[in-house]
Amino acid sequence: MPFAQASFARSSLLMLLVGSAILVGIVLSSFFLAANTKQYFEDVVQLRAVRSGAADLVVLLQAAETGQRGYLVTQDDAFLTPYNEAVSALPKARERLHAAVAAEGTVQVPMEELDRLIDDKAQEMEATIDLGRKGDFAGAVTVVKGAYGRQVMENITAILSKVISEMDERVDTGTKELNSSASSLQWFTIGGGIVILLVLGGAITIVSQHVRELQRARSEVEELNASLEERVNERTEDLIQANREIQRYAYIVSHDLRAPLVNIMGFTSELDATLKAVRTFVLADGEELSESEIQEARLAVEEDLPEAIAFIRTSTKKMDALINAILKISRDGRRELKPERINLKDLLETTAASVYHQVNDAGGEVTIAVESTRSLVTDKFSLEQIFGNLFDNAVKYKHPDRPLTLSVKAQPIGRAAVRIEVADNGRGIAPEDHERVFELFRRSGVQDKPGEGIGLAHVRSLVRNLGGEITVTSTLGGGATFIIRLPTDLSQYVRSHGS
Repeated sequence: MPFAQASFARSSLLMLLVGSAILVGIVLSSFFLAANTKQYFEDVVQLRAVRSGAADLVVLLQAAETGQRGYLVTQDDAFLTPYNEAVSALPKARERLHAAVAAEGTVQVPMEELDRLIDDKAQEMEATIDLGRKGDFAGAVTVVKGAYGRQVMENITAILSKVISEMDERVDTGTKELNSSASSLQWFTIGGGIVILLVLGGAITIVSQHVRELQRARSEVEELNASLEERVNERTEDLIQANREIQRYAYIVSHDLRAPLVNIMGFTSELDATLKAVRTFVLADGEELSESEIQEARLAVEEDLPEAIAFIRTSTKKMDALINAILKISRDGRRELKPERINLKDLLETTAASVYHQVNDAGGEVTIAVESTRSLVTDKFSLEQIFGNLFDNAVKYKHPDRPLTLSVKAQPIGRAAVRIEVADNGRGIAPEDHERVFELFRRSGVQDKPGEGIGLAHVRSLVRNLGGEITVTSTLGGGATFIIRLPTDLSQYVRSHGS
């Protein structure tokens, strides 16, 4: 989880830096392109001002010349009105052109020559008008027909036309640059916006992934807490059950060991009483004994002493068997388990082979059915001991009126456990003894078979050491079915349960 948080922080910081860099680039580019656009616009405005000034001069001169010629040809004073208006507007038009050329700064206009030519043309037109006003229209027409006025006008028109043409070209170029700049600004803004959207999408994706990881981690923590609580409850229940069994074993052991001790103490007292009769006979030292004393001594030697010694010997053997049984179960609990991968069907068939002849000779049968399960990883020796005891008990306690039928079924329980049923058609176990048969030194039913009552207690101890549980379902006379549940992987079970 710390690694995921560090990765999220790095990714978020990277996305923030990329987005910030792109945003700064867009802003700077926008300023740059906007400044270029402004400059292009100002240049176009100035160029248009120059062109407008030149065009106005051309129009005014042409208007003045038209009014001049109309007046001289028609001798009508009405033509003097456009002439006078045009001549009056010429000074301001010339000033505007001067100002526009000076403001633009890059246009090369021969203003001195132009001013001289305009002055010459104005003087030529004014002179002819004055001749007309004096009545010398013929002289005025002669002047107009002369080459000088026409040449001056052509020179003026050539200069201004060249300026207008150059201004048109530069305005057109400036307009194209302005459009290109605006287009670049537009595309750069669109591209930057798309990249920012991509960065935003990446950031949202990273945040979403982090949120999902947090949710998954939270779910895992909740599951771990739930499983931890469940495991704590299970371990607590196991401890309570183990404590109860320890108390029950302590009671049983103390009770069953006390019985032979009581017998030994009782027969020791009898030996002491018998010893008095023998002592009287042995220590008589030739004295005359009564018939009853002699008979009592003989009875003690022939009957009481052998009986007491035999009972003492039997009790000590009983105690020795009980102590050995306790030691056996204790050794099983301390033995180091060795998990290994085993084939359950092969192990069951090998173990069943030890009782096959006893079952087959009596007309019985043994069937083993193992469903396809994951390979079992457990302690092989413990498993052999478990099924060996169960198979031996099935043979030992078979029903006298029918051949023994012994069947074993194994099937998976989910992915982590296996269920094994060992069923027989033997004597069966009374319902009230279903738990009792698993207790140490406890047996059920008719006690016509040798045994100390440690077999099933030993089996339960082995099964629990393997992380499993064993139960029995049975009715008296209806056979018994022992149900064993084991984890499929003992090593994983040991790791998860910390044992």
